[in-house]
Amino acid sequence: MKVQQIYTGCLAQGAYYIESQGEAAIIDPLRETGPYLEKAKQNNVKIKYIFETHFHADFVSGHLDLADKTGAQIVYGPKADTTYEKYTSKDGEEFKLGDVTFRVLHTPGHTPESTTYLLLDENGDEYAIFTGDTLFIGDVGRPDLAQKSGGLTKEDLAGWLYDSLREKIMPLPDDVIVYPAHGAGSACGKNMSKETWDTLGNQKKNNYALRPNMTKEEFIREVTEGLLPPPQYFSKNAKINKSGYESIETVMERGAVALSPIAFEQLANEQNALILDVRDKEEFVKGFIPNSIFIGLDSSFAPWVGALVPDLMQPILIVAPEGREEETVMRLARVGYDNSIGYLEGGFEAWKNSGAEIDTIHTIGVGTFAEAFDVNPEINILDVRKPGEWSGEHINSAQHFALDYINGNMDKIDKKKRYYLHCRSGYRSTIAASILKSRGFENIANIQGMFDEIVDSNIPTTDFTCPSNAN
Repeated sequence: MKVQQIYTGCLAQGAYYIESQGEAAIIDPLRETGPYLEKAKQNNVKIKYIFETHFHADFVSGHLDLADKTGAQIVYGPKADTTYEKYTSKDGEEFKLGDVTFRVLHTPGHTPESTTYLLLDENGDEYAIFTGDTLFIGDVGRPDLAQKSGGLTKEDLAGWLYDSLREKIMPLPDDVIVYPAHGAGSACGKNMSKETWDTLGNQKKNNYALRPNMTKEEFIREVTEGLLPPPQYFSKNAKINKSGYESIETVMERGAVALSPIAFEQLANEQNALILDVRDKEEFVKGFIPNSIFIGLDSSFAPWVGALVPDLMQPILIVAPEGREEETVMRLARVGYDNSIGYLEGGFEAWKNSGAEIDTIHTIGVGTFAEAFDVNPEINILDVRKPGEWSGEHINSAQHFALDYINGNMDKIDKKKRYYLHCRSGYRSTIAASILKSRGFENIANIQGMFDEIVDSNIPTTDFTCPSNAN
C-alpha cells in the first residue's frame, strides 16, 4: 500500500494518491489531471476510484476530466446530487482497492454531503481517515457554507458536525492518521494548523473541537463565532463542482495564446478584458499597463483572484513572467476562472519596448512613511489587512479597508484625499493600490515593508492582542 499527500500551497489543499496491487484511488483531485495520470503511469497502475469528500467551494475539482481520461468511477457520499454521472455511496459501504478497503463514513456538518473515507490496510486494520473539510488539524470545517441548502442554518449544520465527529470519527483508534483537505491559509476553517496531517490521538488532545466533555451547545457556539463572510467565489465553485465544467484542455487552449502588444491592446478593448499582472510586486510598481490589476503568482494567487474578481466568466488577459504564462492560466482555472483569452508575448518588457503607455505606483519604505507621519500625524492611512490582524494591532489613526471587501467599500474613501496603504508585507497593499489606480485614485502611496517595522517606528499603534483570524 502507498499513500501520498499531494499538497498545493497556494490553495492550502491536500489531494491524495492511494495505491495497492496495481490499482489507485485519488481523493479530492485538483483541476489539472497531469500529476495523477503521471503517477499512475510511472507505477503501472490503473486509477479505479475518484473519491470526493464533498462539493468543494474553494476550488474546482478535477474529478470529471480525470474520470473521462481513466474510466475511474467518481464516488460521493450520501446526499450528493449532481447533473453528471457518479456513484452515490451509502454510509458504511466499502470499496476494495487491491488489498485495501475504503469504508464510507457519512459525516455531515461542513456540508450535508460531507463524507470521510476510512482506509483499512491489508490486514483490515483502521489505518487513516481522509476527512475532507470535516476535521482539520487543529480545527473543523466551517458550517456556514451550505446553510442555504434546504433552509438549514449554520447552527443546524454545526450540530450535525458535532454528532459526526463524536459518533463516526472520535471512536476510531488513536493511531489512525488524519489526512484533511486543507491546512493553514484556507478560508474553509478559522484556525487551522500549518501541519497537514496528524494522528487522531493527538487531535483528541489538542483540537479544541474534540474536547471530551464539550457539550453540543458549547461546540455550536465556538465553531460559529467569529466566522468571516466566505469569499464571494465559494458558492460559484461549489455550483460548478455539482454541475460540471469545460475540459481543462479547452480552457488551456483558449487561454495560452501569445499576443503581440498591438493584438493584446486591441483584444483588451474589444472584449472589455481584465488585464491581470502576476509578476513580482517590486517589478509591478515600477511599471505596468494602465488599468492593470496586480495579483502576484508567488503568494495566495488563486484565492485572491477568487475574492476580488466577481465574474467567473470575466475575459482575462495575462501579463506574466516569461515561462509562467500557462501556469497562470491553469491556476486561474483551479478556482473556476476559465475565460483567460491570451497573454502578452515577451511580458511587460515587450509592452514597454513597443512605446505604449505605462503607469507606476508611488511606493515608499517604512522610514519615509514614518517621516511623513511625523510631519503630519493626520495623514490618511488605509490598513488593508484582514479583520483579525486589524483587531490584533493597528495604527491608532488608520482606517480599516480590508482587501477582501474592497469591492463593496469603495464609497468609504475619497478621490480628493491622499492615502497611504499598508498591509503586513506589501503584497496586499500593492493589490489594493492597483485596484484604486484602476478606478481613478491617483493620490496614493503604497508602503513596502513589514508591519513589524511600522510597530517599531515612532507611529503609535494599539496594544497587541493575539489575532483570531490572521490568515
